[in-house]
Amino acid sequence: MSGVLRGIATARSALVPRGPAVTQRASLFTRPPKDPLGPVETGIGLGMFALAILGPAGWVLANLESYKKKD
Repeated sequence: MSGVLRGIATARSALVPRGPAVTQRASLFTRPPKDPLGPVETGIGLGMFALAILGPAGWVLANLESYKKKD
């Protein structure tokens, strides 16, 4: 039985067209930034991320009673 399965697997793999391999290249930069971020820019960025993540959750919790009402 295993010989039959091996033959089927070999036949199926032979039918797959083998084209040229595609080489993927990632564009990574390993140099330091030209203009480093200051503490004000870092604080603004962290604040915006916190607002984007915690804002909707705070909105739902603040309006929880109105969501419980069945109109």
